[in-house]
Amino acid sequence: MSSRMIVFAVVLVFALAFFGWSCYKRFHLLTRGRPEDRFDNLGRRFQSMLIYAFGQRRVVGRRYGWNHFVIFWAFLILLVANTEFLLSGLAPDYIGFWRLPEGIYSVLSVVFDVTSALALLAVALAFVRRLFFAPPYIDKLSRDATLILAMIALLMVAYFGLNAAKIAQGGAEAPKYAPISGAIAQTFLSGAPTASLAVLSQVFWWIHALVLLAFLNYLPYSKHMHILAAIPNCFFRSLEKVNTQPREDFVKDNTFGAGQVDHFTWKALFDSYACTECGRCSDVCPSTSTGKPLNPKLLIHDIKVNLLKNAPYLSKHAAMNGHALPLIGDNGPGSVSAEALWACTTCGACMEVCPVFIEHVPKIVDMRRGQVEMKAEFPDNLLAVFESIELRSNPWGIAPSERANWTRGHLALPFEAGKTEYLFFVGCAGAFDARSRQTTLAIARILSAAGVSWGILGKDEPCCGDTLRRLGNEYMFDQVAEQNVKLFQEKGVTKIITQCPHCLSTLKNDYRQYGLAVEVVHHSQLINSLIEEGRLPLKATGALGKVVFHDSCYLGRYNSIYDAPRKAIASATGAAPAEMDRRQEGAFCCGAGGGRMWLEEGVGKHINVTRVEEALRVAPDTVCVCCPYCMTMFEDALKDKNVDEKVRVLDLAEVVSRALP
Repeated sequence: MSSRMIVFAVVLVFALAFFGWSCYKRFHLLTRGRPEDRFDNLGRRFQSMLIYAFGQRRVVGRRYGWNHFVIFWAFLILLVANTEFLLSGLAPDYIGFWRLPEGIYSVLSVVFDVTSALALLAVALAFVRRLFFAPPYIDKLSRDATLILAMIALLMVAYFGLNAAKIAQGGAEAPKYAPISGAIAQTFLSGAPTASLAVLSQVFWWIHALVLLAFLNYLPYSKHMHILAAIPNCFFRSLEKVNTQPREDFVKDNTFGAGQVDHFTWKALFDSYACTECGRCSDVCPSTSTGKPLNPKLLIHDIKVNLLKNAPYLSKHAAMNGHALPLIGDNGPGSVSAEALWACTTCGACMEVCPVFIEHVPKIVDMRRGQVEMKAEFPDNLLAVFESIELRSNPWGIAPSERANWTRGHLALPFEAGKTEYLFFVGCAGAFDARSRQTTLAIARILSAAGVSWGILGKDEPCCGDTLRRLGNEYMFDQVAEQNVKLFQEKGVTKIITQCPHCLSTLKNDYRQYGLAVEVVHHSQLINSLIEEGRLPLKATGALGKVVFHDSCYLGRYNSIYDAPRKAIASATGAAPAEMDRRQEGAFCCGAGGGRMWLEEGVGKHINVTRVEEALRVAPDTVCVCCPYCMTMFEDALKDKNVDEKVRVLDLAEVVSRALP
């Protein structure tokens, strides 16, 4: 055995041992998270991993994503070549692709050569992009990014140098056919002395070996740990749309929410390892883009930093103490500021674009739960909201006896099981907010005109509790949900119509955890069905002028309802609605979700103003919404822009109601 082989064997064993130890230290910390079952439906999970991890479906959704696609697949293909490289370094006379049949070896030589060239080109493009064309949501050339890109580039250069030297030397180990390495050999090494080529070959061999092992061992200590975690994270992703939160078990001595990092589930912690810090979540976040303290990318990064810094306190025999880095607070990297938590609108845009399916919103709500339930620390004006819902079952604190006041002079029958097909769940806004009552009346007219059998609960209708759950008051939500499910079951409710997407999502998605198995539809869905069935004849009118449609987050991203409202608008106006630049899955939030309806925006630009400015670029006469919160936010923003007399805001039900004969 040559001295080179002995030295390399020692270096390789040490490098692999250190890499294994580093990975163990990192991934063993996940066992400190709470249990969560992500091992169900293995077939679907494997298919999802193929599509989203290996197929990079979400990555290539943006134009530059193709560059990452090239780097990703180059990494996988060259993983084979590099494995052979390391093994052959231990026994070059016995191990190597050169021992394969000539045809196979030639094909592999071409594949590895071309792949290395593509990888080098992709790295160069990444450098240029970060230096000169970096979008605002990514860091330019951070230390991590620079080092990793430089290592990859150096690996490719060493690969070409080594192979070119081998080709110039000739011999069994030289690639049978490598177009790029061959061209380099012919251009730069033709006629070089054999001794010089041998030295050059050794130099490039050691550069390749040392950089490769350094790259391997740097991964667990950098943001590029996602190379190890992203593929399994796609395997462990939620197979259902992430549109609800897990229930809590309210028993003595339990902790609630996430007040420290080991209160998250192991999957939530794994998310932090899988984050690529690509910044796509930050790019679409309404809070980040309007100057709020919340940046979803940094929030996930802080969770990882907190986990790693608190590793000494997370062993089985240790406990978090005063020396541990707080998860929530103003303690720099590794801590999430309370202001960032309360800035979230829970719009879900971050989760919609994440290439590796990180679940940002559940983590934020978990931390809100910890603040509300364990510490009673939350914005002051939320106390009145919580008390109003607890005492009067609505956020405004209005007497429940006034819930049915909108029915005065209008047809609205009480719900009766067996006699009434649908329960019209009016919702707090539809019952108490003066502007939203007009939508309620429009829905009532449409239902009656179509001959739908419907009724209401009147003063007995409760608040659904959406605000409580999104703001982290899970204890009160749990009580509300149990009481409401019991009420619906006692009343014999089997079908529910909602006016508010937040009510829709709560009754349809959250209440399943409480055993409610009923059909829940949003009024936009039912109205469109009635039109398509011919039960709701309309006289299309152009009196509303140019109509632009806004996708509510809880109607669209949370419940995938996009087509129904657009079709209904087209039927009522005779033309498809105009679209904003950000629409459907990519729609921008109005700013009211996640309990933000009840909080002031004291920092940065108002989210609703940003959205209205986008709508105004279409030059509409009417903005159509399907949510009472969106209605409020749009009307307020139009007033701020002094165009409320030129542009009206109407709910879909109001648009359709105006087209009734």
